[in-house]
Amino acid sequence: MTEQQTENRRALRPGRHAAFFRQSGWLMIANFASGGLMWAVHFLNKAIGPAEYGLFVTLVGLAMCIPTAPLQMVMAQQTAKALATDRRGELAGITRLFWLGTVALWLVGVAVALILQDQILAGWKMSHPAGLWVTMLCLLFALWMPLFQGVLQGQQNFLWLGWSAMSQAIGRLGVASLAVLVFGGLAGGMMVGVLAGMIATDLIAIWQTRALWGVPARPFEWRSLLRQVVPLMIGASVVQFLFMADILFVRAFFPSVQVGYYDSAGVFSRALMWLVLPLATVMFPRIVHSSVRAEKTNILGLVLGATALLSIAGAIGLSLLGPFLVRMVYQGEYVAVASALLPWYAGAMVPLSLANVLINALLARSCFRILPWLGALAVGYMLALWRFHDTLQMVLQTMGAVDLLLLALCAWFTWADRAVSPGSVVSPK
Repeated sequence: MTEQQTENRRALRPGRHAAFFRQSGWLMIANFASGGLMWAVHFLNKAIGPAEYGLFVTLVGLAMCIPTAPLQMVMAQQTAKALATDRRGELAGITRLFWLGTVALWLVGVAVALILQDQILAGWKMSHPAGLWVTMLCLLFALWMPLFQGVLQGQQNFLWLGWSAMSQAIGRLGVASLAVLVFGGLAGGMMVGVLAGMIATDLIAIWQTRALWGVPARPFEWRSLLRQVVPLMIGASVVQFLFMADILFVRAFFPSVQVGYYDSAGVFSRALMWLVLPLATVMFPRIVHSSVRAEKTNILGLVLGATALLSIAGAIGLSLLGPFLVRMVYQGEYVAVASALLPWYAGAMVPLSLANVLINALLARSCFRILPWLGALAVGYMLALWRFHDTLQMVLQTMGAVDLLLLALCAWFTWADRAVSPGSVVSPK
């Protein structure tokens, strides 16, 4: 048997597929459970009113819009590479460097928020600064979360990655419910729940990865690290912008009540993305590992097919069941608007979910030629939202068109990469 045939048999070995689907299945269960608990938080909108609920969604969106996904991708890549090449000391040094860097970045943000506090409160229609400063604390733990969850992902410790995610949801729901229903809190009280959940998930991830970041640090090559980190940060940042930009633009262009209607549809539609994200999460370190060792892998086709099946089925289900789901959670005034938005919103999530898989695969193989095109698309998206926002439906139509362009762009570069090296994953030179 030739070496090529041996590699093909290894890449297609059923046991590897079983492990992949078992790990992905567990993360889907964890995401479903945590998503359900976080979804339950939105029942509190009936106690705080549409305006405060819209503010809460904006504050949560702020915490999600910082570059957490890029940092997790970087740490997952560095961890997978370090374990594949037995460079744990270098990984410990890199982890501690990023840890200190996030603290320094947060302190700069605190100083800016302190200087601009009055303008921020006026712009976001906040009557009290407590919500702002609870959000600032959330930003610190939000920066730590992808750092250590990235290490969990890179070492393929998906068991505790799932428990870490669920602890965030449990803390958010429990504390937010206590703050609103017992102590009469509003958006700021709900953000206390967000903070409690983030602290819980960070503590789990930090403890479970201590064997990697706690070893004696060894020096690492700065230039090599930057050549890997900078493109990953750029690529993942663009994807996160494409995922969250519409929320911030809607907040800027529409009144608070309309924001609440829009976000009530978004809660259900974005759940589609969170449902299929575990597939790409499990895929990423495996492709990095295969790339470093120049091994073959056919995991991309599996992930892409499963993502398409789940996201399309979910979008159809949401379009049909939209009015019933919205009526279950929100006040009656939400039903008509949110139900009309759901088909557009859910439809836009399908190409975005597929594009996310392709981008993860490209970045895991260090195929960075797509980055300038992603940057141009992000700029075009921002200009399009600035121009086409007459109605909430128009915002979603713009987002859907951009997501389709993103998918086409990712498919083109994936096809070009496989044409250069068909059917294989090759370690970058």
